[in-house]
Amino acid sequence: MATTPTPARPRGRLSEQRRSLPDGPGVYLFRDLGGKVIYVGKAKSIRKRVAGHFNGVRGHGATRGAIEMVGLIDHIEFVQVATESEALLAEQGFIKQYRPRFNIRLRDDKSYPYIAISMDEDYPRVYFTRERHRRNRLYFGPYSNAKRVRGTLDLLQKVFVFRSCQGVEPGRRSGSPCLDYYIKRCGAPCVDYESREEYRAAIDGVIDFLSGRYRQIERDLEQRMRDAAATQEFEQAALERNRLRAVRSLLERQRVANEAVGSLDAVAVAVDGTEANAQVFQVRDGVLSDRQSFYLANETGRELGEVAEEFLLQYYATTVAIPAQVIVQGQIADLDALGEALGQRRGARVEVRAAERGDKRRILDLAERNARLALDQDRLKAERRRQQRVEALDGLQEALGLDALPLRIECFDISNLMGTNTTASMVVFEGAAPKKSDYRRFNVRSTTEGVPDDFAAMAEVLSRRLARWELEQDLSPNDPKRNESFATLPSLIVIDGGPGQLSAGVRALQGFRDRGVAVISLAKRVEEVFVPGRRAPLVLAHDAPELQLLQRVRDEAHRFALTHHRARRDRQMTESVLDGLPGVGPARKRALLKHFGAPDAILAASRDELEAVPDLPAKTARTIYAYLNRTSG
Repeated sequence: MATTPTPARPRGRLSEQRRSLPDGPGVYLFRDLGGKVIYVGKAKSIRKRVAGHFNGVRGHGATRGAIEMVGLIDHIEFVQVATESEALLAEQGFIKQYRPRFNIRLRDDKSYPYIAISMDEDYPRVYFTRERHRRNRLYFGPYSNAKRVRGTLDLLQKVFVFRSCQGVEPGRRSGSPCLDYYIKRCGAPCVDYESREEYRAAIDGVIDFLSGRYRQIERDLEQRMRDAAATQEFEQAALERNRLRAVRSLLERQRVANEAVGSLDAVAVAVDGTEANAQVFQVRDGVLSDRQSFYLANETGRELGEVAEEFLLQYYATTVAIPAQVIVQGQIADLDALGEALGQRRGARVEVRAAERGDKRRILDLAERNARLALDQDRLKAERRRQQRVEALDGLQEALGLDALPLRIECFDISNLMGTNTTASMVVFEGAAPKKSDYRRFNVRSTTEGVPDDFAAMAEVLSRRLARWELEQDLSPNDPKRNESFATLPSLIVIDGGPGQLSAGVRALQGFRDRGVAVISLAKRVEEVFVPGRRAPLVLAHDAPELQLLQRVRDEAHRFALTHHRARRDRQMTESVLDGLPGVGPARKRALLKHFGAPDAILAASRDELEAVPDLPAKTARTIYAYLNRTSG
């Protein structure tokens, strides 16, 4: 990767870097002052494209995101390549590596679902998953709707009859078939009612279906029905007939074009300011096999063609199969380069083109209408959520008699088991929405182990919260040691508990209260709100937005505290059991836990079971067995 020397003045350095950029195809990276990549772009001419970013922010049409991005650029790096398709692939590689803030990205930052088939097992499972890294497994997806994936799995099991049990080997400990066998949803290979070859034939049907080979599936089911009827196996023939009808009914309901259309993806994008939506219509043998909807973040307000191009590359970088033809909107400029880049990923030719007439144009129009509709619906939902948050904050301000809206709410909860491993949580809601980056956890130090004292624990945690705020005030805003979560003054502090917890909190937070921070507690039993200075609790209507907001905050604090408590307790149990074992370090400890699942199972293991642990030498296994049996006796 190339960059230019660093002169004394930052802006002078940036100007010099821009002048030295090559006038040829390649990829460029914008880095901020801390060296973080904030944007990755590709261009036919790197110099002209980078100049376009800087010149574009001077016009009236520049978006706030584009202006912010240019203002954050500290230096520019670039990589020259030979062709535009190479630039496209290199750009996506850097985007995947750095996940820049200002590039087009899927707004729902999550793992999308896949359907996986465990081909590494004798009797493969077909299951729902969100990972796709295991070897010797077939993956189909990604899909955008988990509910639809589970519905597809249900249909597949009815038609192709495969096992639903988990584990490498089929069956259960009783050695008898489960209910699925008796309702014709499994052939019971676990008790040899079905051979491995017969079971694999069913899995081949699943693969054909998920690959879009629908005509082949229809022919196979029809042939099986006729074969069963010819040998007078009428019950089996009726079963195959019902499966054939189910498949045909599904395909007819989803048929969007003539079979001559073949297999293709129609991809359409709608853009509205900094928001965008992409629709992928997967057509196989003229049947709409799946429709996927992806919401995109477009912080710099880029045009439709750029958004669509970047989405296509990101989407097909994660999808398992790329069709031979992809239909797109006419706003995408470099169709040939895009097709060449996708072809390199597919290992065969991919035609990317804009549809002008016929069924393909109609399918693309349908995808485009769905993209616009999805954006409109998302905008309405966002507005409705915003109004609900405003109503909740208004109601809370009025109910508690606050001088201003409680924009930052912090909630604290204590978690322990009979006074052991006492922990606490601090969760933060800003604008009535969770701000998870500001969540914090505490290990309580002041309580006696084995003696539960929630009041003392709450007083300690809240005292530490106030002390951290006072400490943070001595640090400058640019100090890398500054903790913004602790440095921010809350508007309202909510304590999980009743009058006792509130009294402990009020004493510990007097420094906050002197600065106008309101402190209340919320009791679980009848959702009473306790306020300092008021003897009677404040009882809000159960459907009041302000009470529902307090409940969400309290429940989130409870969840966060409980998660930390369990992790700490499990870690202590694991350490106490395994740390003293001879010859066992961190790697072997992980191997033992992975193999047995729990410390108790390790203690109860026989010598043969210990010797069967992968990556554990037999001599060490025998030493562990002898040690455990000596100390337990």
